[in-house]
Amino acid sequence: MANYVPSHFAICVRSLERSLRFYCDGLGFEPVGRYELKGAELPGLAQNLEVSGDVELTTQVIERDGWRIELLQFGAPGVVGSPSAHRNQLGITHFAVSVDDVGAAAERMLEYGALVLDETHANFGTDVVFLMDPDGVRVALVRGIPAPAADA
Repeated sequence: MANYVPSHFAICVRSLERSLRFYCDGLGFEPVGRYELKGAELPGLAQNLEVSGDVELTTQVIERDGWRIELLQFGAPGVVGSPSAHRNQLGITHFAVSVDDVGAAAERMLEYGALVLDETHANFGTDVVFLMDPDGVRVALVRGIPAPAADA
């Protein structure tokens, strides 16, 4: 059997500056690598990224507690589409962050460009609320659910 080890997930963003403020200043991630990619210098880049035409892309990798996110900002071609707006929408719908106090964390994230979706605030044995990053990607704030142990 092959050895599969999780590496990262990627989020396409409109503005790296806004997204870095949200994810780094707000959620505590740290930048760990930045790359400027151009299709003219990297044959096959457009095909690999499943886009048409010339490609100009900045990728910023951020990390916290073993989680890695690659933020993708396309200069060309431009950004298209919309992030998932419902948890029953096919594909990745959100990711969750464990916090001590959901209300206080949600209030704090407003300073970093979040839109708190108050109507999603519920308690199913633990407190949870969804918010949107500056581009509408859903992030769940969940009280007291720790990340799995590294050796689990």
